[in-house]
Amino acid sequence: MSDVQAVNDLVKKYHLLQSEIGKIIIGQKDAVNLTILSVFCGGHSLLIGVPGLAKTLLVNTVSDALGLNFKRIQFTPDLMPSDILGSEILDENRQFKFIKGPIFSNIILADEINRTPPKTQAALLEAMQERSVTISGNHYKLQLPFFVLATQNPIEQEGTYPLPEAQLDRFMFSINLEYPTFKEEVEVVINTTSNQIQKVNAIFSGEEIIEIQQLIRKIPITNNVVEYAVKLVGKTRPKSPEATEIVKNYLDWGAGPRASQNLVLAAKAHASVRGKFSPDIEDVKAVAIPILSHRIVKNYKAEAEGITISDIIKTLL
Repeated sequence: MSDVQAVNDLVKKYHLLQSEIGKIIIGQKDAVNLTILSVFCGGHSLLIGVPGLAKTLLVNTVSDALGLNFKRIQFTPDLMPSDILGSEILDENRQFKFIKGPIFSNIILADEINRTPPKTQAALLEAMQERSVTISGNHYKLQLPFFVLATQNPIEQEGTYPLPEAQLDRFMFSINLEYPTFKEEVEVVINTTSNQIQKVNAIFSGEEIIEIQQLIRKIPITNNVVEYAVKLVGKTRPKSPEATEIVKNYLDWGAGPRASQNLVLAAKAHASVRGKFSPDIEDVKAVAIPILSHRIVKNYKAEAEGITISDIIKTLL
């Protein structure tokens, strides 16, 4: 199959995937689309929203529609790294035997990731970056495709451990889930209080998703679009010559090179699911806020004056 035909097939299956997920998830279109894009790029996503906005249901539904294995890990203050990665035990022959943890799955839902101490959060780092884990000096490869979709509650900060910047940087997207509209909430209530059960059909297989990831990387991109993405990231750095006054006044830290890589990759995916064979600057702009928002750090002045990260990124765009 030619790459042109593959992109056309991807567009059809993408719309089919959206309608399957829409059977269960009412509204939240931006969150659904960004989650799908991160899967197509092979990236991880951080879902941020108050309780009851269907963060867990969204991840579960996406995994069903993609035909992938799914494991949920509830992050708590007493969770240990071995509860995620697995551990070695002595078997009946007095030989060490490795029992795999829930990390050995295609999609991992790290529920309330900021509720667990840094030692356990760090257990995910190698898996997210290298797609492998090391236990007792032994190296184990994870089954591909592999994604971490983590959730975080933005209001209840007591007893939480904020994610360090190094870990945040490994998430491709930071996705904010909003409250549903009145009409959407009515539909949610009707659907969830009746005895009708909607079934989601698998649209893809694991092999097809790996092929899509390879296809997206093959999509050509012009130098001026890459340069636009890199300049945009450079503008978020307060000490950079390109930094604007708003950045110098309100930011402590800007985004690193991983943001530029993710902008280009996400722009390719954004273009391909719309039937375009090469991304343009509009595709970069479309994915900029969820890619940059968790990678730049506001200062106290921005906090005091009520300036949001989104406001700053919008001025840069």
